[in-house]
Amino acid sequence: MTELQFKEKFIERYKKLTDWNKFSKSSTEWLRKSIRVNTLKISIPDLKKRLEKQGFRLTPIPWCKEGFWIEGERTDLGNLLEHALGYFYVQESASMIPPVVLNPEENDAVLDIAAAPGSKTTQIGQYMKNTGIILANDVTGDRLASLGINVQRMGLKNIALMKSQGQHIKGQFDKILLDAPCSGTGTIMKSARSAIDWNPGLIERLSGLQKKLIANAFNNLRENGILVYSTCTMEPQEDEGVVSWLLEKFPNAELEEIKLDINRSECFTEFENEQYNKEVSKCLRIWPHNNNSEGFFVARIRKV
Repeated sequence: MTELQFKEKFIERYKKLTDWNKFSKSSTEWLRKSIRVNTLKISIPDLKKRLEKQGFRLTPIPWCKEGFWIEGERTDLGNLLEHALGYFYVQESASMIPPVVLNPEENDAVLDIAAAPGSKTTQIGQYMKNTGIILANDVTGDRLASLGINVQRMGLKNIALMKSQGQHIKGQFDKILLDAPCSGTGTIMKSARSAIDWNPGLIERLSGLQKKLIANAFNNLRENGILVYSTCTMEPQEDEGVVSWLLEKFPNAELEEIKLDINRSECFTEFENEQYNKEVSKCLRIWPHNNNSEGFFVARIRKV
């Protein structure tokens, strides 16, 4: 990758949060490619055979049994016949975590609040084996168009698309995924714009939106339902801060441990003189240098 000049304030902030040398190095290296096998259309062994015959090497992703890192001379995975047939989805390895943590069951009613372009939506639908209903929402027609194409390609029949602002959705659901709009500082290796656009004012505005989204999502949960909140940012104000705010606002919100075979870092119970609910230590925080992946934050919340 071309050299990226980080802002001085960004460097100063992230030196407080993690090992800067490791983070900056991993954020400027190429991200290894990964795919998720669509078991609605093909078995894992059969797709492995097809791809290995074409010279690809597949390495299992420990935290997602359908996920594989993939290497080969060809890098244009989207041009493969198997991709066009919907046998696999090109999906970053850390992006597979939220649907695994959500753990949807057959015949559930599920809401995916910020669904496009559909990697997590189609993963959820796959786990539900085309039963139940998934309401897949996004805010613009262009994003919904890409979502619709991916839903069709992956052979999913239990997904309804909706265009709405997530904080205004009303309904009752067994499971909800809020993969929230965020500053994306865990994805700099994929989009340098995340580092270029970063500023404290942006973080403040986004955390305000995230709180509106998570509060409405929690209100839409049925009793004993599960809400998964995830971001691809490393900002405590958008991660632990938002979850801590929810716990204080809703006494019937309970965080659950996330047990996955993955390298993780400790969550923040305080940052820049702000104290967070100690329960946020149950969340999952992974930096790009933890697993040679995107950085991600995931919380599993039950309505008790």
